[in-house]
Amino acid sequence: MFKSIGVIELKSIPKGVEATDAALKSAGVTLVSAHPSCPGKYEIILTGSISNVSAAVSHVLSKFDGYVIDSSVMGRIDEQVITALFGTQKTARTGSLGLIETFSAATTIKAADIAVKTARVEIFDLRVSRGMGGKGVVMITGEVGDVTAAVEAGLNYAKQSGQLSSTSVIAAPHEELWNQL
Repeated sequence: MFKSIGVIELKSIPKGVEATDAALKSAGVTLVSAHPSCPGKYEIILTGSISNVSAAVSHVLSKFDGYVIDSSVMGRIDEQVITALFGTQKTARTGSLGLIETFSAATTIKAADIAVKTARVEIFDLRVSRGMGGKGVVMITGEVGDVTAAVEAGLNYAKQSGQLSSTSVIAAPHEELWNQL
């Protein structure tokens, strides 16, 4: 499994499509997703070796600098984060639920990585940008103490980066809530 992620957010959809093509042609990376996101941004998420992801992101930054809103290269990413980005995680709907919402995809992914490395928690869901006004949210599960510690660590990162929207910890979510998530 790949261990690094690159995230690039651009303020132009046509330039975002062009930047995606440039990233894929510049280094041996795998595309996790590339799509328009609210409001009128374009988001690219790549995975691969740290050197290839760094090269692809650097190439896009040099070629599309005037269109880049935010970017990040994250190495040694927890496998749960990558699995969640691909939408293939299978987490039980039990225990406590913690949520971290941020104003950027890159910050959400990094906050998720910090959270799962801080305590014994699992990612329940990880959503970035689509249908959320460009925001992102990570939902984690586990024992209430672990979830609280993980949310605190993720929110501290997001707060320091100026991208924190809000957080929540629900000790024992109602079964109907689990079914809606």
